[in-house]
Amino acid sequence: MEQPQPQPPAGSLSWRLSSHPITLLTFLAFRISSLLVYLFGLLLLTNSMVLIFIITILLLAADFYYLKNIAGRRLVGLRWWNEVDASTGDSQWVFESSEPGTKVVNATDSRFFWLAMYSQPILWVALAIVAIVSFNFIWLPLVAIALVLTITNTLAFSRCDKFSQASNLAGSALYSGNLAGSIASNMVGRLFTFGR
Repeated sequence: MEQPQPQPPAGSLSWRLSSHPITLLTFLAFRISSLLVYLFGLLLLTNSMVLIFIITILLLAADFYYLKNIAGRRLVGLRWWNEVDASTGDSQWVFESSEPGTKVVNATDSRFFWLAMYSQPILWVALAIVAIVSFNFIWLPLVAIALVLTITNTLAFSRCDKFSQASNLAGSALYSGNLAGSIASNMVGRLFTFGR
């Protein structure tokens, strides 16, 4: 008689525990594919730099788009974009997070997301160091583009996560225990007793 295999604990790194396995696997495929094309292209296709460059850039762009618009929203409930004021030309980052009661973030999805988010820029920095040490300066523009795209997404999602946590904390503080009412009554009371 076969005994059922024990289920790994929640939050472990098993894609089978994901709430969105197709989104997670696509996200990981985009994250890994640009690195693999760059690495194996250097090792196997050293005479075709243009092909490696173009394929890696396309994979990095697809990863940037998919992460920013699809994977971030589905896996951790976060999204960001940049708005430019037409009259002044000022740039402003806008962060969006799902409502705490409507979206429950799966611990496995979150671990995969943040692990892949922070590990890829570190790997590209290591590849930049390898390119510098081995005097392959011709590959540095590609690595620089990869660093810009991955670090931009990493910083934006980190800020979005901090914004989300701060908003949730402020929202729960204002709506629990009639804190808003006591703050408002204290402020109004101080306004009328200011000159006495």
